[in-house]
Amino acid sequence: MNLKPLGNRIVVEPIEEEDITAGGIVLPETAKEKPQKGTLLSAGPGDRNEKGDRIALDVTVGDVVLYAKYAGTEIKVDGKKLLILRESDILAIVG
Repeated sequence: MNLKPLGNRIVVEPIEEEDITAGGIVLPETAKEKPQKGTLLSAGPGDRNEKGDRIALDVTVGDVVLYAKYAGTEIKVDGKKLLILRESDILAIVG
């Protein structure tokens, strides 16, 4: 399935944290924090200003981004967890 986000929305694949701590303790799924970092898979064309011109997004496909903890809508596509976020939910670009 090919997702093409609209407006200023983006599709991010969350980067899951390790299942084992530095001390060797295995964490169950329920004990793990929600990821806040992910790879940008696709981006919409951007919002429009008052004149109708497109405002380009500050992120590009392939960027690793930090996003708000409970932001976006989680979906499953081909067995993968993906998030659809607004550009304003992105806090920073890593790297």
